Amino acid sequence: MSKHKILTIDNLSQQEFDSEAELIPLLTPEDEEEMMKEELPESLPILPLRNMVLFPGVVIPITAGRDKSIKLIDDANAGGKIIGVVAQKDEEIEDPTKEDINSIGTVARILRVLKMPDGTTTVILQGKKRFEIESITSEEPYLSALIKDFAEDRPDSDDSEFLAILESIKELAIQIIKVSPNIPSEATFAIKNIESQSFLINFVTSNMNLSVKEKQDLLAINSLRDRALETLKYMNIELQKLELKNDIQSKVRFDLDQQQREYFLHQQMKTIQEELGGSTQEEEMDEMLVKSKSKKWDEKTQAIFEKELTKMRRMNPQAPDFGIQRNYMELLLDLPWNEYSKDNFDLKNAQKILDRDHFGLEEVKKRMIEHLAVLKLRNDMKSPIICLTGPPGVGKTSIGRSVAEALGREYVRISLGGLRDEAEIRGHRKTYIGAMPGRIIQSLKKAGTSNPVFVLDEIDKLSNSNHGDPSSALLEVLDPEQNSAFYDNFVELGYDLSKVMFIATSNNMSAIQPALRDRMEIIKMSGYTIEEKVEIAKQHLFPRQLKEHGLTSKDLTIGKKQLEKIVEGYTRESGVRGLEAKIAQVIRNAAKSVAMEEEYNKKVTDEDIVKVLGVPRLERDKYESNDVAGVVTGLAWTSVGGDILFIESLLSPGKGGMSITGNLGTVMKESATIALEYIKANVDQLGLTSELLSKYNIHLHVPEGATPKDGPSAGIAMLTSLVSLFTQKRVKKNIAMTGEITLRGKVLPVGGIKEKILAAKRANIKEIILCHENKSDVDEIKPEYLTGVTFHYVKEMSEVLAIAITDQKVKNAKKL
Repeated sequence: MSKHKILTIDNLSQQEFDSEAELIPLLTPEDEEEMMKEELPESLPILPLRNMVLFPGVVIPITAGRDKSIKLIDDANAGGKIIGVVAQKDEEIEDPTKEDINSIGTVARILRVLKMPDGTTTVILQGKKRFEIESITSEEPYLSALIKDFAEDRPDSDDSEFLAILESIKELAIQIIKVSPNIPSEATFAIKNIESQSFLINFVTSNMNLSVKEKQDLLAINSLRDRALETLKYMNIELQKLELKNDIQSKVRFDLDQQQREYFLHQQMKTIQEELGGSTQEEEMDEMLVKSKSKKWDEKTQAIFEKELTKMRRMNPQAPDFGIQRNYMELLLDLPWNEYSKDNFDLKNAQKILDRDHFGLEEVKKRMIEHLAVLKLRNDMKSPIICLTGPPGVGKTSIGRSVAEALGREYVRISLGGLRDEAEIRGHRKTYIGAMPGRIIQSLKKAGTSNPVFVLDEIDKLSNSNHGDPSSALLEVLDPEQNSAFYDNFVELGYDLSKVMFIATSNNMSAIQPALRDRMEIIKMSGYTIEEKVEIAKQHLFPRQLKEHGLTSKDLTIGKKQLEKIVEGYTRESGVRGLEAKIAQVIRNAAKSVAMEEEYNKKVTDEDIVKVLGVPRLERDKYESNDVAGVVTGLAWTSVGGDILFIESLLSPGKGGMSITGNLGTVMKESATIALEYIKANVDQLGLTSELLSKYNIHLHVPEGATPKDGPSAGIAMLTSLVSLFTQKRVKKNIAMTGEITLRGKVLPVGGIKEKILAAKRANIKEIILCHENKSDVDEIKPEYLTGVTFHYVKEMSEVLAIAITDQKVKNAKKL
């Protein structure tokens, strides 16, 4: 079905349409044609209606109180949402049978079901097409019947007489709207825009002040032309009644001025509300005014609030705008204007909380403690706007809660992943039905304070759409120079966000637009080392999973060796989510044994791990020997940590060409080309000849060809591989290298140094060659992670070759 336009209308006749049934979808001819083509099922559950008739295309609400009706609605709503609707012949019959219902009805689709406090069920139905009951197949738990299509006899599309009848129906409907005091004038526009012939007749008929029998007779008319003529007859009668009623009212109407009229209506409303036992609207608005006097906002905001309250007093409480205005006023009162939670300046306790909940993450903890220290010295300092970036599972999101506890502040979090609508951030304007504030303001209302720790999760996952750009809306939120007067479209007042501590999280900084990235203080969080993962598992993950599975340390323990086996053999990730899942799997196995009172090992063994998790799927990276010319160990960095990379090269008779394999990216292929060109330009210094280079083809390969690889950091390893290949000399044993090269032979710095060093240690590498500019990266790494490794810092490629290439020929060296 195509997307419907929506008409808000009360009625098209003398009496009002039920207030619940105000939304009427206008069907296009295409919608109607598609509806007519739908095949009916052989049987349907039948819902009898006491005092109304449903026409195809029309939407009506009904209130079901009978047990059978409620059961039918619940079953259909959980299933195909298609039911048959027929009118009862006598509305007083409580449990109708076949003889008590009409044989012609309408197939209906359930749009919405609402459970009411009094036990009844309100359901909104849309008619689809007519049907005829052939036989009742069952009466329990509700009526079900075999049905057949009750097709409609339609005139030809160019039948001028029928088209004239339809025009008359539209004109009479417009006249009824004009003379009826209860129908908004906007309904005229809707009537003019109904294109479907059948829906025009059904829509007008269903809204006329007719009896159930008269409407049922119209529904049962097979010819669309005849039905249109009958409708026209009833409309003429209705118009005459309305005109007569208006004439009588005009003769007896009192000439009350506006002030008298408003006083009279307010007094009536007040009396009704007092009879119902509730407080009056005036009393509630007076309470709002008293509450506003205690708010910590400025005089300008108070004046605006009082102006909006005065506007609210003049509004009709039954009008849709009154509800929006009331929500607006209540929101202003609920927001924590200039209300702040008191910061905890006990720095040692704050450090203790941060260390308790997270292992490592020293830079993040240091930054939080620094901020707390400055706040202690200068209380009016603006809060920092921090972005924690790193791979999944390293604690970016969870540390926000620990920071809030350490600072003594409230904690709120919103996920921005997949957010496409700018109004989610800035809110909707009050002019829209269903308008509401943005998620920033809603979260502050929930927090009850204007200085919470506010986590903006997955800020790199924001996306654009035709509803605006949410990342641009965040520019004001995350700018310390602007967010002291953040403007939400719903609130329409400046709100101070300068004391909010925003902590954004991301996996990929390149996906964040530059202007937004520039507003945040970036803290990079690298993946955990094996040693760190083991400690995290020991201190946090294992105890937490024991508690979640109803066990204690008396029921199950695990050693460091077994934790290391799980880390290395079953997970390869930067964070610890997968590790926690594997630990939970091991604990579940023990919990099953405890519950079934079976014998089990109370200390997890290697055999238990293999039994539960299977054979280890991952192996340690292993260094390969230096017995073959052209094989060099490089270092790589991926989103799940560091890895060693083998560069292989081979000579074959040819004319100096080079082929590159291993699923390499553009940058990596360029590094190989630069390495070869450097060798060609420096043959004399390398002890080679141009004739030698032109006699052989080179094949350079990086294993694990199914894995895509790219980046410049393999440049020096590729050059070393080619030099070893042409000279047939061994590469130094247990050495690895990483760095970018230039055509001039300079070595440039690369990233991911910590992860690469840890990967080298896992592979028992003893020496690592790095660019001298990467020395600062090594200095930031904890000394315990560097023991047993010697570092060589270089500036030129000649230094790399002097360190890496030995004078010893490889075994079975070729004579070139």
